Amino acid sequence: MEQNKDLNQIDIPLAKRIYINNSHSTLFKKLLIFSPFLLLLFSYAALRLIKNIEQIPFINLNFQAEKNQDNRILGHLPYAEIPKEKLVLIEPNIEVHIDMRDSLLNMRKEARKDGIYLVFLSGYRSINLQKEIFYSLKSFRNQEAAERARVSAPPGYSEHSTGFAIDIGDATQRETDFETEFQNTDAFNWLIKNAAKFHFKLSFTKDNKYIDYEPWHWRYEGSIEALKVFESSNRKS
Repeated sequence: MEQNKDLNQIDIPLAKRIYINNSHSTLFKKLLIFSPFLLLLFSYAALRLIKNIEQIPFINLNFQAEKNQDNRILGHLPYAEIPKEKLVLIEPNIEVHIDMRDSLLNMRKEARKDGIYLVFLSGYRSINLQKEIFYSLKSFRNQEAAERARVSAPPGYSEHSTGFAIDIGDATQRETDFETEFQNTDAFNWLIKNAAKFHFKLSFTKDNKYIDYEPWHWRYEGSIEALKVFESSNRKS
């Protein structure tokens, strides 16, 4: 009896249940579930950031390269058409910029003194005429635009529209007119040695990566206006 009394006097602590707030518990579970995905997402974002930082110099270089394209079309630079009042007739059907007339005629005169007879094949060409040449001949030769552009500029992209370009041939070898064989004539050899004295430059050389070699095509760079017109082309050279 005494033993039962003692047992009744013993204070046995009751087990207590602690309930976690349901909303907190749900959030914790979601974090546990999505933590691998979040870790992967943050890692990917960090890698992209590092990669973009490393590529900044290359992006700048690419932008500069695009900027340096100077609005070329099929390899040709754009040229504005010369105002009519700046054109002069030097031969029937051949007009040139007034700034280059004297130099061009003096060059031909000096060549004759050396027994070389230069013939002028083509000078100024309007944008409309260039359009006819480019599209008509392209169709006639069954060529795509890129292929035709190797030998003829699209309208608005021809040096001839500036009045500062002149196509030259050898009067004693007319079969070489507008042909690469012109480079084998006495006239071409004389031009290579003497044209610079009269401020003329061969426009499309053998190393031009855009346009086919044209030994007959020369341009005048003997005035401020001419230098401004061909500044982009010379910068690319």
